Amino acid sequence: MTAKSRTSLPPTVWGLALCQALLTTGSVLLIAVSPLVGAWLAPSPILSTLPVATQLAGLTAATLPAGYLTARWGRKRAFVIGNLIGLAGVGLCGLALLEASFIGFVIGTLGIGASIATGMLYRFAAVDVVGPEQRDSALSWVMAGGVIAAFAGPWLARHLRDLFATEFLGAFAGLAALYGLALLILLRLRLPGSVTRGLTATQPSRPPGAVRRRPALVAAVLCAALGYSVMNLAMTATPLAMTAARHDFGHVADVIQWHMLAMFAPSFVTGRLIRRLGHPRMIAAGALCLLMSLGCSLLAPALVGFIAGLVLLGLGWNFTFLAASAWLTTLHGAIEAPRLQAINDFSVFSLAAIAALMAGPLQSWLGWQVVNLLLALPVLVLLALALRHARSSPTQAPSAKASRLR
Repeated sequence: MTAKSRTSLPPTVWGLALCQALLTTGSVLLIAVSPLVGAWLAPSPILSTLPVATQLAGLTAATLPAGYLTARWGRKRAFVIGNLIGLAGVGLCGLALLEASFIGFVIGTLGIGASIATGMLYRFAAVDVVGPEQRDSALSWVMAGGVIAAFAGPWLARHLRDLFATEFLGAFAGLAALYGLALLILLRLRLPGSVTRGLTATQPSRPPGAVRRRPALVAAVLCAALGYSVMNLAMTATPLAMTAARHDFGHVADVIQWHMLAMFAPSFVTGRLIRRLGHPRMIAAGALCLLMSLGCSLLAPALVGFIAGLVLLGLGWNFTFLAASAWLTTLHGAIEAPRLQAINDFSVFSLAAIAALMAGPLQSWLGWQVVNLLLALPVLVLLALALRHARSSPTQAPSAKASRLR
C-alpha cells in the first residue's frame, strides 16, 4: 500500500473510515460491558452472554434487508436508517438498566445489532467509490478506522461505567453520542444512489445458482464465517473467564483494548500483504495466528496469557476476515454485489451469533482452557480450506482478477 495509493483515495473513503471507527468504538464498549450487564441482570449465569448473542442475532437478521435496501435505495439511505435503529436500541438499553430489566436490555441489544449490520457494509461501500486497483487499499483503510476504537472503546467503558448512579448507564450514554456523530457524518457523505448506478442492461449477470456454485466464492464466505466465529466466541468468553480468574474490570478493559488494537492496526498493511501473498495464503496465515492464540490459554489464569492470546486472536481475525472480504469482491460483478455481500454477511454473523450464544454456557461448564481446545477444530478446517485454494490459485493481484470478472 504505497503513499500514492493512500493519498489518491477519495474523501468518501476517509469519511467511511471515520464512521467505521465510531461504529467499532461502540462495539468495543459493548464487548466490555454487555457480558457484565448480562451477568448482573440475567436470572441464570448461563444466560450472561445472551445480550451479546441477541446483538449478533439482530445483526444477522438485518443483513439481508440491508442488502435489499442498498440495492433499492442506495448505501446512504440504508446507513442512515440503520443508525437511527441503533439509537433507538441504545435508548431501550438505557431504560432497561434503569428498570433492571434483562428482557428490555436483550431487546435493546437486538436493535443495536441491526444497526451494526448496515455499518458492516461500510467496507463494501468504500469499494464502490474506487477503481479495481484501489479495492484492497480502500477496504483495508476503512477497517483501519478500528484502531481508534482500540483505544477509545475501553477508555469509554472504564470512565463512563460509573458516570451515573445506575452502573453502566454512562456507557450507553456514550454509545448514543457515538451513533449521533456517525449519523452527522453519513448525512454529509457523497455516496452513489445505488451500487448498480451506471450499469446498463447489456452488462451480463451470471445466474444466481452459477454464482453460488463457484468453489472460490463458497470458500471465501466459509473462511470469513469460521474466522469471525472463532474470534467472537473466544472474545465473548474472555471477560467471564477473567472475572472467574479474579482479574478486576480494569484488566478486562486492558485486554480488550489490546485485542481490538491487534484486530485493526494491521489493516494499514493488510492490503499490501494480500496483494503480495494472495487471498488464500493470507487466510492461512491468519489461521496459524488463531491456533497460536488458542495455545496461549495454557498460560491462564496469568494476565499475560490473556493478553498474548487475545492479541493473536485479533491478528488472526484481521488476516482471515479482511482477506476473505477482499477475496469476495473479486468473485462477483457489480450487479450481483448487493445480494452476495448480504448473503456473505448473513452467513458470517449467523455463525458468529451462535458462537456468542455458546460462549456463556461453554465457559461456565468447561472452563477457559477446554473452550480454547475445542475451538482448534474449526480453525483447522479453516486452515485446510485456505491451503487447498492456495495450492490451486497462483499468487496474483486481486485487481487483475477483478478486471476479468467485471
